[in-house]
Amino acid sequence: MTDCVLTEDQDEIRTITLNRPEKRNAIDLELRVVLAEALEAAMEDTAVRVVILTGAAGTFCSGGDISTMRRQPAAETVPRAQAAQRVIRAIWTGPKPVIAAVEGYAFGAGTALALACDRVVASTGSTFSTTFTGVGLAGDMGIFASLPARVGSATARQLMLLPRRIPGTEARDLGMVDRLAEPGRALESALEEAAVIAGGPPLALAGIKFMFASWPRDPCEVLDREVELQSRLFDTEDFAEGVAAFRERRRPSFHGH
Repeated sequence: MTDCVLTEDQDEIRTITLNRPEKRNAIDLELRVVLAEALEAAMEDTAVRVVILTGAAGTFCSGGDISTMRRQPAAETVPRAQAAQRVIRAIWTGPKPVIAAVEGYAFGAGTALALACDRVVASTGSTFSTTFTGVGLAGDMGIFASLPARVGSATARQLMLLPRRIPGTEARDLGMVDRLAEPGRALESALEEAAVIAGGPPLALAGIKFMFASWPRDPCEVLDREVELQSRLFDTEDFAEGVAAFRERRRPSFHGH
């Protein structure tokens, strides 16, 4: 793994850091491949329960690295685009919750990457913007699913058609951000929340992610999937531990079995 992406474990929490500070963590082809590999590895590591995604040097991600872009036939672009989507698939289909810790800029693909996460913690000094149309593009990395899911289709449409810089406080009011932190403390706040989530039942958390991965869907199909999921969870050691802890008035200790 190259140093364009850094990983660090703290107990059961893995922090993955975009590390191209000279480019404000802009995403080039190498970074998207390495980032996907890092996310996939975290999802497969049984010692990891929660993943935090952040950026180095006070910036989350300034978007795609425009210096590496050029006009090219669609057939040449598809692999590049698929590499970006691989990152989002790893977040959406993996069993571990992912928290974005956002400082500074989250522009274009940076906004899409943050919104793809299960929770977004951002500093009051952060700034979001879709910006894709500025270079003649429409958007990718799941933005057409994640943005409307958070802010509604009408607001999402306007944010895409008329890109503007959105301060962290407004992003929170719109629903793009779940929690605000003081400047420089987004990662600290994300670690606090990750520690709480890490204490939860891994199988149930994975089930929650699975249920939301393909939302929205037919309501009646959701009922069937809920039955299947709950019936599997009822036959786990974690469920038995949760019931026992409730009866004994103590904190449960879940192990993902």
